[in-house]
Amino acid sequence: MNKIKNLIKNIKNWLISLFTTRYKLTVSYNNTFGDADDQTFIVRKFLTKKDKYIKFRTWDKEIVEIRGADGLNYRIEEI
Repeated sequence: MNKIKNLIKNIKNWLISLFTTRYKLTVSYNNTFGDADDQTFIVRKFLTKKDKYIKFRTWDKEIVEIRGADGLNYRIEEI
């Protein structure tokens, strides 16, 4: 029964992915990417993008807000 549920869920996610755009967001709190302080998110929709503040909805439908006093260094890639 679990195999059937997983199969239906995978088919549903595949169909949704055909019509939506996903983004990979990498946030770095200093000027160099690839450090230990980097965070990576799979983003469904950006709600607010400013110099020191970013708010977005993840693929799991969670709303995330990130603030930086000196500004944020972030990289957005379309998947």
